[in-house]
Amino acid sequence: MDLSGRTALLTGATGGLGRAIARALAGRGASVALSARSTEALEELAAELPGDGHRILPADLSDPGAAERLAAKAADVDVFIANAGLPGAGLLTDFTAEEISRALRVNLEAPMLTARELIPAMTKRGSGHFVFISSLAGKAGNPRTSIYNATKFGLRGFALALRCDLGPKGVGVSLVSPGFIRDAGMFADAGTKSPLVLGTGTAAQVGDAVIRAIERNKVELVVAPLRFRALAHLALTNPALSARVQSGSMGQQTGEEIAAGHPREKR
Repeated sequence: MDLSGRTALLTGATGGLGRAIARALAGRGASVALSARSTEALEELAAELPGDGHRILPADLSDPGAAERLAAKAADVDVFIANAGLPGAGLLTDFTAEEISRALRVNLEAPMLTARELIPAMTKRGSGHFVFISSLAGKAGNPRTSIYNATKFGLRGFALALRCDLGPKGVGVSLVSPGFIRDAGMFADAGTKSPLVLGTGTAAQVGDAVIRAIERNKVELVVAPLRFRALAHLALTNPALSARVQSGSMGQQTGEEIAAGHPREKR
């Protein structure tokens, strides 16, 4: 897909990754419908982007029905990038039932429901693209992130299956899976440093990956150094080994730092 002159809906637009994705889309000539909770932050972002035709669609995707209402306001878009997410970091027993439901609703249910509402128009046109921002946490389990892992494993499976359904109808579906991003996102927000063996990526690289996914109809693009990608692939093929490694001191320390950096008010 040539993004010039196209319209794109982006959720989680005002976070670090969202801003990078919005700039990348606008830089390719797309008009972006920006969605997040803060109207003021959305207005500031829209004013900063190059090009014109950008609009804001404030929404709190943790509210029941918010995803469907958002999709109704953006029914004419050519592209949907599901980027909004909650960290879901901490021990499962430390979460209330409502906090678990919020994480599932924002990270997994909202992308599914929004996509469901946008699919009919795209398939009727025979064109369109969905990009789901997943994570390497969708390939390997990590300490203190069982809820987050669950949503990203689920999102990855959903996107891969949806691609099988929509590809024959001319609609693309892609995954972008970051590892540790040093200047934005869940790990940066928590002040967590990536273990040296894994390395890091940048928010700008995530934005570039979204563009490549759309323009080249890629199945999945991973934003992480080669060694990190290799270890994530190993975790998929040998989950027992991965669990032993992640249960060690380095994995436990990283998990504790992530959980400590995302207190209850971020749930």
